[in-house]
Amino acid sequence: MLQKVLIANRGEIALRITRACKTLGIKTVGIYSDADKDLMHLRFVDEAVCIGPGASSESYLNIPAIITAAEITGADAIHPGYGFLSENAEFAEIVESSGFIFIGPRPEHIRLMGNKVSAITAMRKAGVPTVPGSAHAVTTSNALAEAKKIGFPLIVKAASGGGGRGMRIVERVDTLLESVQAAQRDAEMWFGDDTVYMERFLQKPRHVEVQILADGNGHAIHLFDRDCSLQRRHQKVLEEAPAPGLPEQARADILEACVNACKLMQYRGAGTFEFLFEDDEFFFIEMNTRVQVEHPVTEMVTGIDIIEQQLLVAGGLGLNIQQTDVECRGHAMECRINAEDPTTFLPSPGKIEHYYAPGGAGIRLDSHIYQGYSIPPYYDSMIAKLIAHGKDRKTCIARMKQALEEMILTGIKTNIPLHKDLILEDANFCSQAMDIHYLEKHLLKKVEGHAKEAY
Repeated sequence: MLQKVLIANRGEIALRITRACKTLGIKTVGIYSDADKDLMHLRFVDEAVCIGPGASSESYLNIPAIITAAEITGADAIHPGYGFLSENAEFAEIVESSGFIFIGPRPEHIRLMGNKVSAITAMRKAGVPTVPGSAHAVTTSNALAEAKKIGFPLIVKAASGGGGRGMRIVERVDTLLESVQAAQRDAEMWFGDDTVYMERFLQKPRHVEVQILADGNGHAIHLFDRDCSLQRRHQKVLEEAPAPGLPEQARADILEACVNACKLMQYRGAGTFEFLFEDDEFFFIEMNTRVQVEHPVTEMVTGIDIIEQQLLVAGGLGLNIQQTDVECRGHAMECRINAEDPTTFLPSPGKIEHYYAPGGAGIRLDSHIYQGYSIPPYYDSMIAKLIAHGKDRKTCIARMKQALEEMILTGIKTNIPLHKDLILEDANFCSQAMDIHYLEKHLLKKVEGHAKEAY
């Protein structure tokens, strides 16, 4: 079993990992930047090391500083959390070559799935359904031939991309080459890799994902599915589990396909298969080789602690859960609470003046903030994850509404009004009539409505 884990992250996920380690009797090391000395998890870890200035490039992305912190504290493993270095194959290799255990997948799987072209090729071989598209990198010389096979509209994507960066929708052949070149420039700028590929552009898909756990030796299970269709600029806003309204046979087939793919790869740790779902069909888009922001909704419906399972697998104890042990009970939903203006979405760092965390049956709040805490301007704006669980989706929504009403957070602006007014009060959301474009269209209608009122 692991003896001491260095947590190479900050915020709520660092606190979450600290708790799981404490439950298993594992000692912990926290790292922090000059701007983060007041982080909540630093009060509970066994040791803490400052690794640099506030800018993430000089601290949380500083690989030599992280390795040095692990060495001087005698850690035997490093947990990357999510974001930062969690899907960096080079970091995983350096961790392992330095004599530490990387709590996550093998570097080769991170690299395989980090490139969308190689990931799609691997999934096709494993029998996982993919979006019709190019099986290799696209350039200006082969783009036209590939486009004729795929058909219009299509989308050009960065092979090393994520978060919607490096994407171009192409509706006509006369804009194809220009779009490929633009996507290549974006891909080079954002990811240092100008490789792009193309696939069919689905008109109104839902975003559905499958959570898996695997031991690296051919044993793998699924923890059912989630719906993450409510997004703004390709960033998830609200997630729920299980994904509502899926045809049961289609659900069963895709869960089995994901498990089989993990067994074939001998995948290790936690991972998430992400799909677009349209016209009762699943289409693989990527695999996240880390724990997800939205993992609490899966934990709420299955009762399985995903971080604990990561630690057990990394510690050599294997995966002691069989698929028959996993049940999906009720419905869970997560609202991401961000420190941002609910109208302009600009970040809103600053000091929290008043704070009250909601409670009650089925309510969970994952957060590192507290009254008097000052949110620094250097990092992601997410400051909390509010999760509700109920016997069914209707009960879950009712509990989430109440929790949002109870939550008090002043001194900064947050997106709580967005969740209350634009999502949980919306009839289409309550009736499950959503796709990945829904929220942005809804926000646009809201803005146009306000403009008419003002006129």
